[in-house]
Amino acid sequence: MKKSLALICSLALCLGLFAGCSSSNAGGSASPSASVPASPSQEASQAPAALSGVVNTDGSTSMEKVVKVLSESFMQDNGGVTINYNGSGSGTGIQSVIDGTCDLGLSSRELKDEEAANGAVAHVVALDGVAIVVNPANTVADLTVEQIAKIYTGEIADWSELGGAAGPIAVIGREAGSGTRGAFEEIVGVADQCVYTNELTSTGDVIANVASNPNAIGYASLSAVDDTVKAVKVNGVEASEATVQDGSYAIQRPFVMVTKDGAAPSDATQAFLDYAMSGDVADIIRAAGAVPPEK
Repeated sequence: MKKSLALICSLALCLGLFAGCSSSNAGGSASPSASVPASPSQEASQAPAALSGVVNTDGSTSMEKVVKVLSESFMQDNGGVTINYNGSGSGTGIQSVIDGTCDLGLSSRELKDEEAANGAVAHVVALDGVAIVVNPANTVADLTVEQIAKIYTGEIADWSELGGAAGPIAVIGREAGSGTRGAFEEIVGVADQCVYTNELTSTGDVIANVASNPNAIGYASLSAVDDTVKAVKVNGVEASEATVQDGSYAIQRPFVMVTKDGAAPSDATQAFLDYAMSGDVADIIRAAGAVPPEK
């Protein structure tokens, strides 16, 4: 009898322990994984990756100042990105992006039909007035578009014909393929008709040449004009941000970043292009002497 009672008690104890273990396992199997926080390495892997890489830009020398200040600002916030600038002229820059040898082409004129047909896509990031510059000693202060056209085609050859001191006009311009030259000649209506005294390969060279020659006249991006030369009025209107943006200044053009249709840009290239076209950079563009387009 005592042995039977002891056996029953032992059996009851075992059954109680088994039930307790089963209850514990059934109620807690999912809870540990749900409540454990993600480790720092897991959180880092889920965060957006920092931008990195190289963005190569190529083209307009007139856009140099604008592109460089935009690049510097962008790289300050994106330390893993390097943006390179090569000033080769608008035509070369556009062809480079078509050929796939650069990430962003730079053009200081509208795209030509054949460039667009070859896949070039324009993104306007700023506007620019093409200033007509003379030596500071020149007393001529205002020219009409018609007079400028006649100077560049050789019909007007002496400053005395324009109310200035007598002296042969030295006609300074850019090389063939330059976006500044293309924009100037198209707007003024003298494409393939100009008679140049000197054809120079950069905006800086034009400024320096006019600054050193009392009889010279040239054209240059408004953003490049400094106090070594004098910008004359055109049709009575000064070249300024306000007159470029409102359209009253006659000789103006776009500053364009160029991509190729169908070519997938790198993340860094796309981010820089988006940044350059955003309203956040208006003051940066102004500081570079260009005009932000209306958004």
